[in-house]
Amino acid sequence: MQPGKSAAPAWRTPGVLSRGTVLAAATLTIMAPAIIAPSLPMMEQVFADQRGASLLVRLALTITSLTVALTAPFAGLAADRFGRRSLLLTSLVLYAVSGTAGYFLGDLVLLLVSRAVLGVAVAGVMTAVNAIIADWFDGPARTSFLGLQQVFASLSGVVLLPLAGLLATVGWRVPFWLYTTAALVAVAALVAVRDRPTTAAPPSERHGRAFTGGVLGLYVLALVATMAFYMAPTQIPFLLAAQGNGPVLVGVVVACSTLASTIGGFAFPSVRDKLSSGAVTVLCVALLGSGWLLIGLTGSVAGTSAGLFAGGLGVGLAIPNLTLRLSDVAPPAWRGRVLSGLVSGIFLGQFLSPLLVQPLIASTGVGAAFTWSGVAMIAGAVVAGFSLRSTTFERTTR
Repeated sequence: MQPGKSAAPAWRTPGVLSRGTVLAAATLTIMAPAIIAPSLPMMEQVFADQRGASLLVRLALTITSLTVALTAPFAGLAADRFGRRSLLLTSLVLYAVSGTAGYFLGDLVLLLVSRAVLGVAVAGVMTAVNAIIADWFDGPARTSFLGLQQVFASLSGVVLLPLAGLLATVGWRVPFWLYTTAALVAVAALVAVRDRPTTAAPPSERHGRAFTGGVLGLYVLALVATMAFYMAPTQIPFLLAAQGNGPVLVGVVVACSTLASTIGGFAFPSVRDKLSSGAVTVLCVALLGSGWLLIGLTGSVAGTSAGLFAGGLGVGLAIPNLTLRLSDVAPPAWRGRVLSGLVSGIFLGQFLSPLLVQPLIASTGVGAAFTWSGVAMIAGAVVAGFSLRSTTFERTTR
């Protein structure tokens, strides 16, 4: 050590408050666009006199996902350049302000602007949380905490959506107050969250091309899997309503996928300990495909519930598996940028799902759309499984 210079303090494993704050921030991400879903019918009535109100009200839900997808790469750059903690704090404050703005805005266009800004905030929070977890933990500890993150993100849907529906009975604006929870998380983050110093350099030019190709493949997988999974909240209500089922039953059935996703998060560390990352990916696609095939073939409430449970279990394993894979291959200096691409893939899949599935539904019907989607995913899982087995065999026989 040079004279006059003190040694940097040794990094210590984050405590309970630090970990709890990051998990609390994770609950604010996936369900952020959907919190106002129960208010949409009343919003349409309130703004009925405005031109194009029906379309604009629906955009209030989807525009957030679109702006998350578009701005996440910039959040990744900010995380790597200015630090994860700075990005997290800034994004949490922006989340609270833009989210609650909907309570006060009386103009539908301005409301859409606030929802778009909320997407910028969600992109920052989700990117920062993923990068922080990747920096803080290594090995089995990282695997375990990513599973826990999925549990908390899924549980937010179980808690926040019914609560938003309850608040919407008081008034369509009231659910917007749920976004103020981000301010409380911001205070906790200010106190408890610290960046772990990173010094590793990005990949060399010689390895950069292979690294980029592998990462892009994981992004595409996240995009396609999310597009398929998002058929649940966007199409299942129509499938069940056509059979005469009421909204309460529809909500309970759709919740099966969220519950299963929570279970998948709990199970992920154990599953990943027994299977390779590639094998877990094949399992996830097979579960999702089997669930969607079951929905399409049965069309019943029981069959749909079972199918959603299988699909939710697959996604509950897929998200932490993809995050872990990217965290392991990304150098610390690039983690923000690399993990932000996963955020873009997930939310772009949410936005595109109803748009790209609609032509299939128009030609075959909702039930058949699930059947064909299930068949395609199962076929993909079979091909990927044989490819994985062949690659493993070649490596072991060299």
